[in-house]
Amino acid sequence: MTTRILLYTGKGGVGKTSIAAATAVLCARRGLRTLVVSTDIAHSLADALDTPVGPTPRLIEPNLWAHEPDVFFNISKYWRTISSYFSSLFSWGGLDEVMAEEMTVLPGMDELGNLLWIGDHVDKAEYDLIVVDAAPTGETVRLLSLPEASRWWIEKIAPIGRRVQRLGGPVLRRIVGVPLPTDEVYDSAELLLERLKYVHDLLADPDRSSVRLVLNLERVSIQEAQRSFTYFHMYGFPTDLIVANRVLPAASGAYFDAWREAQARYLPMVEQQFAPVPVRTVPFFDKEMVGVDRLAELGHALFGDSDPKEFLYRGRPYSISRDANGYTLALELPFATREDVSLSRSGDELVLQVGSWRRNLVLPRLLLDAPTQGAKMDDRVLKVRFAEPPRAKTGGSRNG
Repeated sequence: MTTRILLYTGKGGVGKTSIAAATAVLCARRGLRTLVVSTDIAHSLADALDTPVGPTPRLIEPNLWAHEPDVFFNISKYWRTISSYFSSLFSWGGLDEVMAEEMTVLPGMDELGNLLWIGDHVDKAEYDLIVVDAAPTGETVRLLSLPEASRWWIEKIAPIGRRVQRLGGPVLRRIVGVPLPTDEVYDSAELLLERLKYVHDLLADPDRSSVRLVLNLERVSIQEAQRSFTYFHMYGFPTDLIVANRVLPAASGAYFDAWREAQARYLPMVEQQFAPVPVRTVPFFDKEMVGVDRLAELGHALFGDSDPKEFLYRGRPYSISRDANGYTLALELPFATREDVSLSRSGDELVLQVGSWRRNLVLPRLLLDAPTQGAKMDDRVLKVRFAEPPRAKTGGSRNG
């Protein structure tokens, strides 16, 4: 059985941890071997479950495990060789041994290590479902976009560094006295980036994974979700559900009239703007939803009798069509405007920038030799035109 992955994210404070934990509890009580894992460095999963959770998976109740990775545990597991090199480098610079060890925890390492655990859990095949309580949306998008940026390091920088190390490493060490990375360090870094790409591919697999965005019916939360929705489409991560959390019931009292009226205005807007991806609501409860029993109640309020692990929407972030004049690559960019988008081509890649985020989209084989003719935004879809490749005009007919 293929392990299903559900990744919940959203703006900080919208209740994504509670929604993720509630989904996991509900699925476990329905008989699925379920793991809920936090990739947010500000872990709150143990608080939601109201029970201790450690750096390795811990059984909470039958069929339910929880996991809050720890940064120093991650370092020893994933990049001890790299960490040892940086520690020696910092020690050479005059830091004492303890401070040098602390300095090896570079920014982003903890979130990165947390994300890599997903691949390990999939490889072990011990769970039917993995529910990810991810970092807030901006951090999650940044981490999920790392494999494309790291490809440049693997292809361009690492080979140069290896040649320098092999040809002149001992001499340079004697001359400047600075510890240089060894082949083992480069091997560890490349293995680390390969594992990150593996996790990226798992989460981008539309037959295995779904991203689910949690929001509150408030302007700032909705705008953050819109930007994230665009970026997830841009990077090819399948989104199948929007969760509107903490929706006030009709009988919430006069004090909440203005808030309830605002939510009533925002909900149909959210349903329309995110369509065809479904929107489900979760009520604002009159008690704290902490502990597995309360979380099961929360999960039932969200999913009812339906199956939380089902794919609630299937769409293709981009597609390629052909007509008499060539090809069109269509990429959905919901909530992006023409002014937000810039596009260029570099060899076999389209370099796409939306706002502050950039993606290098590797072109499929049939477009590698096809000249780019132009691009336009058409109803939230970026359409890039390609002419027929020269070989298709002169190479005769092909079977297949």
